[in-house]
Amino acid sequence: MPNPESITPERRERIRRVLERRQPTLTVVFENVHDPHNISAVIRSCDAVGVAEAHGIYSGRQVFPELGEKSSASARKWVDVHLHQSVDACYAALRARGMKIYTTHLSSDAVSLHELDLSQPVALVFGNEKEGVTAEAREKADGNFLIPQVGMIQSLNISVACAVSLYEAFRQRQVAGMYDTAQLGSSELEAKINDWCSR
Repeated sequence: MPNPESITPERRERIRRVLERRQPTLTVVFENVHDPHNISAVIRSCDAVGVAEAHGIYSGRQVFPELGEKSSASARKWVDVHLHQSVDACYAALRARGMKIYTTHLSSDAVSLHELDLSQPVALVFGNEKEGVTAEAREKADGNFLIPQVGMIQSLNISVACAVSLYEAFRQRQVAGMYDTAQLGSSELEAKINDWCSR
């Protein structure tokens, strides 16, 4: 573990710049996702657009898979992952922070991703490789969305769907100027800088 005092000024400044663009009001949830490569890709996308933390729901006998350092490309070092044993526990934690929750599912009540206001505090929920988002997760969410497609196969790999959705959020938040000023308070920012310098 690095000593924070041994970090070069250039490294510390880079960490500061990255943290100043972190978006604590944007997160993703993956529900019972088992493929470590998919999870690693989701976490990399989170880091790329400034998502500070992600959430996983693993209910019943479902378990969070072990992520290899190579497959995660060290992204998990910079994105905190919180695990929950139920939809209720996860959603309660998100709503306590004022977040709207949207699941992704191809259904008659789904709206286009581009119709969502992703500049508000929001969590986007993605289901596993085989079954998608559970009925419970959909029913307890604030809404459901789909990613517009014109191909024969109306589905995307979870990691691709997550990346597409996050980059729409990135676009909206850039337009709104949300990457121009730090969303973390000064004391929280300094604490995070010190934490990251020790990682």
